[in-house]
Amino acid sequence: MPILPKERDPRLTTIRRGGSLTDDHHRLLADWALLCAEHVLPLFQDGQPGDSRPRDAIDAGRAWIRGELSMMESRQTAFQANAAARGLPDPAKFAALSAGQAAAVPHVAAHELGAAAYAIRAAGASAAADGAARARATEREWQRAQLPAAIRELVLEDQRNRSAICWHAFDD
Repeated sequence: MPILPKERDPRLTTIRRGGSLTDDHHRLLADWALLCAEHVLPLFQDGQPGDSRPRDAIDAGRAWIRGELSMMESRQTAFQANAAARGLPDPAKFAALSAGQAAAVPHVAAHELGAAAYAIRAAGASAAADGAARARATEREWQRAQLPAAIRELVLEDQRNRSAICWHAFDD
């Protein structure tokens, strides 16, 4: 299921590509996505301590924010984090996919919701069946508390607009 809409929101497209997203806001979106992925990263690391690909993807995203890595280099680590997810139980798989989505934000800012949605799925999958809904809600609330004021309304509106294609992860 695609997490990117067929028609892109110009507010999530950089000015260079014809949208209205500034570089500062792009970096804020990336940082927030990286926080979401990092929050659930232990769900991957606990079962795969020798596999650094999701952590490397998060680190690459942060290096991009600091101007130390190109967008394409960060994007390449996203593919590696996604590959790390293959064949794993859902909590670890979703945590790795969250890291992959976060590392792809430098390439396409709208991947920010992918990182958040996969983190919510990871949290829900790690809970007992009778606590999964509460775990997802708790993760969603934590994520929203991390949103910088400058991008808060943009992300919350994006969540409302794309929740249906993000497994309804953002439905309250």
